[in-house]
Amino acid sequence: MPQTDFLDERPVTQLKGVGAKVAEKLQRLGIHTISDVLFHLPYRYEDRSKVVAIGSLERGGSAVFEGRVELSEVTFRGRRTLLVRLSDDTGFVTLRFFHFSLSQKEALQRGQWLRCFGEARALRKARGLEIIHPEYQLIDEQDRGKINHGVLPVYPVTEGLRQASLRKLAKQAISLANEGGQLLECLPSSVLRENDWPSLNNCLMKLHQPGKMPATGLLDQFAFKRLVFEELLANHLSLSRLKKVTQQHPAPVFDKGERLQQDFLRSLGFSLTAAQQRVIAEIRQDVQRNAPMQRLLQGDVGSGKTVVAACAALYAVSSGYQVALMAPTELLAEQHFKVFSDWLQPLGVYVAWLVGKHKGKTYQSITNQISKGQANVIIGTQALFQDKVSFAKLGLVIIDEQHRFGVQQRIALRDKADSAQMPHQLVMTATPIPRTLAMLGYADLDLSIIDELPPGRTAVTTSVVSVVKRDNVISRIEQGVKNGRQVYWVCTLIEESEVLQCQAAEDAAKLLQQSMPNARVGLIHGRLSADEKQKMMTDFKQNKLDVLVATTVIEVGVDVPNASLMVIENAERLGLAQLHQLRGRVGRGVKESHCVLLYQPPLSKNANERLSVLRQTTDGFKIAEEDMKLRGPGELLGKRQAGFLRFKIADMTRDAKMLPAVELAAEQILQESPEVVEVLARRWLSNLVDYALV
Repeated sequence: MPQTDFLDERPVTQLKGVGAKVAEKLQRLGIHTISDVLFHLPYRYEDRSKVVAIGSLERGGSAVFEGRVELSEVTFRGRRTLLVRLSDDTGFVTLRFFHFSLSQKEALQRGQWLRCFGEARALRKARGLEIIHPEYQLIDEQDRGKINHGVLPVYPVTEGLRQASLRKLAKQAISLANEGGQLLECLPSSVLRENDWPSLNNCLMKLHQPGKMPATGLLDQFAFKRLVFEELLANHLSLSRLKKVTQQHPAPVFDKGERLQQDFLRSLGFSLTAAQQRVIAEIRQDVQRNAPMQRLLQGDVGSGKTVVAACAALYAVSSGYQVALMAPTELLAEQHFKVFSDWLQPLGVYVAWLVGKHKGKTYQSITNQISKGQANVIIGTQALFQDKVSFAKLGLVIIDEQHRFGVQQRIALRDKADSAQMPHQLVMTATPIPRTLAMLGYADLDLSIIDELPPGRTAVTTSVVSVVKRDNVISRIEQGVKNGRQVYWVCTLIEESEVLQCQAAEDAAKLLQQSMPNARVGLIHGRLSADEKQKMMTDFKQNKLDVLVATTVIEVGVDVPNASLMVIENAERLGLAQLHQLRGRVGRGVKESHCVLLYQPPLSKNANERLSVLRQTTDGFKIAEEDMKLRGPGELLGKRQAGFLRFKIADMTRDAKMLPAVELAAEQILQESPEVVEVLARRWLSNLVDYALV
């Protein structure tokens, strides 16, 4: 490990003007050391190098201008406001202050000259421009045009910290770096030469103190690209190191299970696809080694991932180990419990489940079965993380719908195993992950893909319909019900309130029941108890209901082959991945299936693009690529993954072309200078993700 530069070790409180209160505010920005100040980069610049005539100000533009106060008055129209009118003989502009002091008002007297900076906007009820709370200073008339600022950086800020404060801190940190506080250069010299990138110190100085307004935007500068590359590299190396560290732990060897697996497959009544067989073989090869399997299984909706997971579980159970399967919701966990019980218990495998609703004696009984090894396969939600849950011999961890969980949660469940051995991990997702995201966000996992659907799955045709034609859609549903079809009607709201979500579903159920008095309409939403949800889903699956009105609680895992029509209200408010997941609830049987996307006009350009993609393709991987372009990787993978892919300056969509070079540089560093990995992790990730320093 190299000796890190003193700037990485010295607390930010050693800079002038940083006391305990300021340090606390800086921590909210992830700034703890002087080095952190240097890597807190500007996201744009302001040109303060020249004065613009007031008559030349443009709406929406920011500029420095000077003017003489022609009028200063306090008005009380709606709220107390200070209005100041400036002129420089080329035009007039109004300054508007909602927050001001008596001394400030008195200083802005008629005839006083001001130098201001701000963004001009149109006056609401009059001709001309105004600026809300501009930066300004009092000047003498003879000082007009004597600019003492050049190009100023604009930083991400937090409450209680102004741009001026961050600029002063950055200036101090740059001075210290130039005085001999060299930061460790982590990029291989060959990478710097190939890209003609400047040194780290020069990059930071150029970005914090550009001198003049860059001819190109911030994103096009060599210095910025060089640091983006370093941030991507830090993320990739941290996950690669996590994988390497994990691989150094011993893992149980599953050398049995072939016969039990054959019995299981024969009992299914259908044959596996070639893709399923290939993935099972990959898993089999992994679990026969004494190093932990770390495999990500991607498969589109209905591709048969659960059968693959069951085969993996049989390898573990046959070799004397327990299996933990974690799902994101109680509904999905309960469905997995039912499916695995039906499949495995006839083979002598005991399946248990543990979720938040289990309390008292029931909870105690289940946890006792787990700790004593009586339960072979344990299915649950995050309840499996609880301290009271102890496994007798955990050998395999299966995580379903990985995009709902973060790296830290994978680690937490893994740590439930015996400290002498690390369990194998199989991570599954029905949200196809674009290759660029898989390369960076899952660099600690090997990748398997089920890229074909089982025979019998029917293609789903998708139509986009305005809500003004709702009555036509209901008539179509009524005809479908008469023909023996079952229907999902999914209600969504942009509000996060679960109460409003449930109210919307209740209103829709009443409307459908009134419009189709002969149809059997059911309702399921988040405020029902787990038992009520399960009963409603069971009734629908057993064809005791014709129409199931639901919130997005039915997004994943629900399997009703006879359901062949889905209507999604307010479809324009959902992302592509979620719409694709919902649509995947139909087309699971032999009947021709349809999905109707109801939207509220007018459609925005972005919403129109999303819905068009759904109409044109059912390929989950194509949809995922488009979703990342439209919404970005953070939204695609879910906000619940605290810290995951929350880059400081990198952008997955914009910078994806760098990833192959990032992978090559990571391999070179791990071979030639692995000691710099920790420096990079601390520099870019220590305030964002817990796994950075694993």
